[in-house]
Amino acid sequence: MLIKDIAMHIAAMNPSALTPDELDPQLIAREREIYTEQVKEKPENIRGNIVEGKLQKYYSEVCLMNQAFIKDDKKSIQQLLTDAIAVIGENIQITCFHRIQIGE
Repeated sequence: MLIKDIAMHIAAMNPSALTPDELDPQLIAREREIYTEQVKEKPENIRGNIVEGKLQKYYSEVCLMNQAFIKDDKKSIQQLLTDAIAVIGENIQITCFHRIQIGE
């Protein structure tokens, strides 16, 4: 059931990468620039924290392991795996995924 749930999650949420480490560094730099521009009116001492918070939110939208599970939005996919490992007693890892979309 876990594998089917994760497959359905991938189909529904269309993640771009497994983890933030797998995202294109240029994409992250561009997002960071956008967020930095958005917070330029904020006090300088909190700008960095705001930008990092926005990046974490971005990761939770585009990285599978950071996304909220569609059946229980209080858990990320990483937390779902951690819970399954605790129950099953086996090390479960997602090393990659492929999403195929047919049509528009």
